[in-house]
Amino acid sequence: MIADKPLRADARRKREALLATARKVFDAGNFFDLRFDDFASLAGVGTGTLYRHFPTREALAEAVYREEVATLCERARRLQATMPADEALATFLRDMVDHMDAHQGLARTLATLMADRSSALAEGSQALEQAVTDIVAAAVRDGAIRDDVEAGAVMMALHGIGAAHDRPGWRAEADGVITLVLDGMRRRQ
Repeated sequence: MIADKPLRADARRKREALLATARKVFDAGNFFDLRFDDFASLAGVGTGTLYRHFPTREALAEAVYREEVATLCERARRLQATMPADEALATFLRDMVDHMDAHQGLARTLATLMADRSSALAEGSQALEQAVTDIVAAAVRDGAIRDDVEAGAVMMALHGIGAAHDRPGWRAEADGVITLVLDGMRRRQ
């Protein structure tokens, strides 16, 4: 496989402008209200630039999703490097709820648009599960949480929280569920 050539600075700026615009449109919940070409004008680039970087609406959504996953995984690594393991775990789980809250439009769009693009979603899910596995394992090693806690159960709790985002009072309930999950993982003295 041939590696992609690095983008020139101006091409990278234009690509980033398109991604930032797509994020804003996702968060506003009107991704499907726009013609695909409208993303170019909203980002201040030409349509040729849009199609060169993202030939389809799906490709644009996938690129945003991949960047969001990479950001979350990097956040998990940074927390592990700078905090005690139990604090890093708690902070990361609460950050995940913040992310779900801030990006509900992205989640809805991906569910609609990428249902048949399971490889991109599967890769993202695997990367996030690995980040959770690493942060949970560190907390187990430090003795902060029980040694029978597995990342899969934590991911399931996060998926459940995300799936319920349309409930009234979701945010407060989501924070409460994270508190329950953290309490349930703690090693008893």
